[in-house]
Amino acid sequence: MQITPEILQKLNQIIGETFVFIDQETRNHYGHDETEDYVFPPNVVVKPANAHEVSEILKLANQYKIPTTPIGARTGLSGGALSIYQGIGLSMERFNKILNIDEQNLQVIVESAVITQVLREAVAEKGLFYPPDPSSQGSCWIGGNVAENAGGARAVKYGVTKDYVLNLEVVLPNGEIIWTGANTLKNSTGYNLTQLMVGSEGTLGVITKIVMKLLPKVNHNVLMLVPFYKANQACEAVSAIFRAGIIPSALEFMERDAIDWTLKFNPNISVEVKPEIQAHLLIEVDGNYPEILMQEAEKIMNVVEKFEIDEILFADTEDQKNALWKMRRSVAEAVKSNSIYKEEDTVVPRYELPKLLSGIKEIGAKHGFKSVCYGHAGDGNLHVNIIKGDMTDDNWETQVPVGIREIFELTVSLKGTLSGEHGIGLVQKNYMDIAFSKTHLELMERIKFVFDPNNILNPGKIFPDEF
Repeated sequence: MQITPEILQKLNQIIGETFVFIDQETRNHYGHDETEDYVFPPNVVVKPANAHEVSEILKLANQYKIPTTPIGARTGLSGGALSIYQGIGLSMERFNKILNIDEQNLQVIVESAVITQVLREAVAEKGLFYPPDPSSQGSCWIGGNVAENAGGARAVKYGVTKDYVLNLEVVLPNGEIIWTGANTLKNSTGYNLTQLMVGSEGTLGVITKIVMKLLPKVNHNVLMLVPFYKANQACEAVSAIFRAGIIPSALEFMERDAIDWTLKFNPNISVEVKPEIQAHLLIEVDGNYPEILMQEAEKIMNVVEKFEIDEILFADTEDQKNALWKMRRSVAEAVKSNSIYKEEDTVVPRYELPKLLSGIKEIGAKHGFKSVCYGHAGDGNLHVNIIKGDMTDDNWETQVPVGIREIFELTVSLKGTLSGEHGIGLVQKNYMDIAFSKTHLELMERIKFVFDPNNILNPGKIFPDEF
């Protein structure tokens, strides 16, 4: 796709030459996210400042049938922000304001490029709480969280992004600007367009403003690290904790390699891991009454002590808590720095986690690859990092995709699905036939057509190349 001088001139008129970029360096910069080593530069990068400018850009793109890819913070792991058909790269970075924190109704209105952690800290200063906390919360944006329906460690108790979105300002592919819902906690008025947009990965519209509900701030938590001698037992303990009547605010699984690589990546984190330990659970309970939290922590101890574990580490200070969370949140970075890898985002009912973990290891042995697993075990959400290591390029290209398909087939056979929070995007789209029938996929494609008949908005994502 080539951008003609005429189109370039019109883009300059819409947002000003200062915010239109055609140089190779800028295009390359906006042509990648955190998905492996893919780079797909758009022909032009534009940086609008408001919904009206986005509207005019999409009207132009629709008129000339120019592929247009919404680009957020580029922290995604499924290739959702990659301009695979070139065209216009629509960077949303200037939409970076928190517009209103409504302390009376416990709501906030934000633009799409507000950093998740910035939002969480801003509402915390008002005594409020926005729970979703993806590992990349220090750099990812709220708009991208909505587009991918991001989760995070505390989703196990508090839910994921969709559970906090009340209303959205969206620019449709034809340039029309709509609000999808209402700023109310309940809404049974027609089809739920708000939730249709959540998780749609920028294929149905461009999100410019978001109305989100908030919770009262939680004041106390207890955090413990439980070492297991057997990784499968760590997975078994997850379901056992819930069956004992405890709902942790976080329950994270890390197998041995994930911790070893992370401690090497962050040598300032001091956690002793005995050679025989195969996995850890990082478990948090939170609330406003410390005595109740200690009772819950004791219940959890009673559950995990039925398994083969070593001494439980309780984080006594905020520094210790921050160090343990830094260890967990650094796993993906540590793996990436260690080897070429592919990351899959499987999710199953939590009771099936032991079968999923065992099956992943068996599939890896069959196809000659190693995997490092970690994730939000309380949700049944296991991130599978497939490591290239010393595999030949040929085996990496031929055996690994076969193995990934078998992992997804196993996941679906356990009543799970392909992605818990990363989305489908580019890299998972050709596995969608495992999770969905042709009827399912055709229904989704028809919805896409209703919103975007010219298929200009983030084309080439979600839907398999053939079905």
